[in-house]
Amino acid sequence: MSVETAAPAPVKVSSSLVDSVKGFIAEHGGTATAVLQPIGRIGVRVTLVGADGILGDRVVDDLPTAKRLVEVIDTLTEADEWERELTSIVTPRKSHWAQMAGWVARQTRFPKARNEK
Repeated sequence: MSVETAAPAPVKVSSSLVDSVKGFIAEHGGTATAVLQPIGRIGVRVTLVGADGILGDRVVDDLPTAKRLVEVIDTLTEADEWERELTSIVTPRKSHWAQMAGWVARQTRFPKARNEK
């Protein structure tokens, strides 16, 4: 009796995700590098660095999906980690800090730290 193992089905990546990443790449120099960063149960953060250094990101369900996304888009390459060459070209948009800071960026007066009296 032989046991046949079926090849795993290729991971599907939504067309809206692919179109979104392709749009980012087109707006930021025609190529991009992706750094894949697992973020727990939420999934994997795919941080995109465009050829012009602008940052973008998408979150996908798991690492196989993130890797498949990189495979599907020929103008996207995967970086093993945040290396000096990659970080040296990163140029965040002027509004990026405010987006990342969320509600804190819109404050006009900051509360005192808990350990201050």
